[in-house]
Amino acid sequence: MAQINSILNTQYSKHIIVVCGEPSGDLNASLLAEGLKKLNPEIKISAIGGELLRKAGAEIFFDIAGISVMGIFDVIRRLPKFFALKKLILKKIAEEKIDAIILLDFSGFNLRLAKAINKKIPVIYYISPQVWASRPGRIATIKKYISRIIVIFKFEKEFYKKYGVDAEFVGHPLLDIVKPIQEKNEFLKRCGLYENKATIALLPGSRKSEVKNILPIMAKSAELINQKMPNLQFVIARSHNVELNIYKEIIDNFKIDAAIIEGRTYDCLNIADFALVCSGTATLETAIMQKPFVIVYRMNLLNYLLYRPQVKLPYIGMVNIVAGKKIIPEFIQFNTNPEKIAETVLGILSDETKLSQIKKGLSETSFLLGPSNAAASAAGIILNQF
Repeated sequence: MAQINSILNTQYSKHIIVVCGEPSGDLNASLLAEGLKKLNPEIKISAIGGELLRKAGAEIFFDIAGISVMGIFDVIRRLPKFFALKKLILKKIAEEKIDAIILLDFSGFNLRLAKAINKKIPVIYYISPQVWASRPGRIATIKKYISRIIVIFKFEKEFYKKYGVDAEFVGHPLLDIVKPIQEKNEFLKRCGLYENKATIALLPGSRKSEVKNILPIMAKSAELINQKMPNLQFVIARSHNVELNIYKEIIDNFKIDAAIIEGRTYDCLNIADFALVCSGTATLETAIMQKPFVIVYRMNLLNYLLYRPQVKLPYIGMVNIVAGKKIIPEFIQFNTNPEKIAETVLGILSDETKLSQIKKGLSETSFLLGPSNAAASAAGIILNQF
């Protein structure tokens, strides 16, 4: 009997590597790992990831803390780390029996890694590189070195089809996790906020550089909005990747009273009547929560001048890209003027027609994000590869 169990375990257990490089990638990788473990409890997952992926049952052999990059200069500074990391992964593939490697986003590193693996094992890409936005030349690399590609936006499937790539659409994993933990009234009390005041949430990003660049703009905008609408209160969604003192040092320069709450973004959005949101995953989270908002984004000037010409889309916010039209105002780089932002927010808040149009657009966009259970569907596709 013991021998039979041993044979069965050998037959059904698999060993895969998962590679991500950003906090959002760690979240999506953790959801995928949970799906894989549910379908095959014996599967072994080794990973480049963070705390969420570790909690999902993966063995982290390289922690992503410190490798998240923002722009070309961040990449250059961390090149030695990236070379060492690629060497480490290739060594693990050479020395152990690895059945497949799953890449999530982090395309600058992951596509080079796929090329270095050179089909020695199946390479599956989940959370596709955004080649539809910039650098479409990478499609040739994807066609040559990626065994299977799984996408989270419906338009991505259609985009890849034009280039002869059979991508599988599973829907966006955020649909299954974007929900508050606490009731609105309970959370307001926890934050020391009032039920009879309108609340504006500030989501300045998950990276230290984003918070330093964007929170001062949001805080000044909030100060100007508050001058015109005194019966307001503010809450800041703090990323666990950024030290509390950074937020406090910025907020102390402005005349606003804001509660800074760590790790409870969805609860912060749940109590909000409006939000100022950093471009990125947070725009989709806010859309799913059906909260009207504006997008604010500024990066290092040289990074922006190098990056912007590569982008072929008219919008930067994912919510507008998915909608195929501008439903949310964008204030990007040279246009991040607090006076303009405040004027726009006040104009929306005082106009029920504008508010209704935004809410309608957000509802339609959430529908376009596809079916639920995306991570479970992706896990099923991946395990069917073996």
